[in-house]
Amino acid sequence: MAATTRVITVALDGSGDYSTVQEAVDAVPLGNTCRTIIRISSGVYRQPLYVPKTKNFITFAGLSPENTVLTWNNTATKIDHHQASRLIGTGTFGCGTVIVEGEDFIAENVTFENSAPQGSGQAVALRVTADRCAFYNCRFLGWQDTLYLHYGKHYLRDCYIEGSVDFIFGNSTALLEHCHIHCKSEGFITAQSRKSSQETTGYVFLRCVITGNGKVSYSFLGRPWGPFGRVVFAYTYMDQCVKHEGWHNWGKSENERSACFYEYRCFGPGSCQSKRVGWARELIDEEAVQFLVHSYVDPDPQRPWLAPRMGIRIPYSA
Repeated sequence: MAATTRVITVALDGSGDYSTVQEAVDAVPLGNTCRTIIRISSGVYRQPLYVPKTKNFITFAGLSPENTVLTWNNTATKIDHHQASRLIGTGTFGCGTVIVEGEDFIAENVTFENSAPQGSGQAVALRVTADRCAFYNCRFLGWQDTLYLHYGKHYLRDCYIEGSVDFIFGNSTALLEHCHIHCKSEGFITAQSRKSSQETTGYVFLRCVITGNGKVSYSFLGRPWGPFGRVVFAYTYMDQCVKHEGWHNWGKSENERSACFYEYRCFGPGSCQSKRVGWARELIDEEAVQFLVHSYVDPDPQRPWLAPRMGIRIPYSA
């Protein structure tokens, strides 16, 4: 855990230490061990951003997600030269507006947006390939593949995530608590990619809300990008946009034997256990308990990374 704190300010009008967020990230020393808070003034910052694996303990702190927006329009088939010059990948892996590879990253009161229009294909707003990352009161905006929780343990609280196809995907271990999931058009909320039964990865949605565009029965809760994909929805409200069958096998019947798609005490017009596919199921109390606690992503009592940040509110003027 970082022992001290450093503060860097960013403002589009030049009144901060830097005028772009990437300049502030670049100023963090290699091998950083000091919690570095990058305070981002209100504004729309149009630039792809990269937090490299050599720069840990960085925090992005905005005033509010509506007023602090990080946006770009890369897609899997069109990646801006800024990204290419940093050699961080191509295709879906490299097209994120923001790519985080530094561990112990935190963001609060920030919007991550991929502004590519509907029909552009994969267009990631944020990719996280790092352990122990947390997001509080953030927004993730896009269409297809909005939020790429690629690798590591992640915690999201009070966040808003929107999209259409596979818009929360990857193979991380993630707990999303009190989050708002919005289905903009037909598709799949999740595409978790656990590849074997030995992997402990998976997504848990705890006390979340799923909403739609007013139409009925057009979005699946998920499909297995990896054959052992694991997703749990617990105590979650599902509106009428959720299809009664709930889950999709990605066109492969063999996935029905390995995918782990569960629900627990969900409610709302989209929660319809009697009509769900037969290979997904409702958990019993004894099975559910492991997914209903923060230790799902913070299992080490000797070095807890999540507990000190629970409900964190970073005072902007401090």
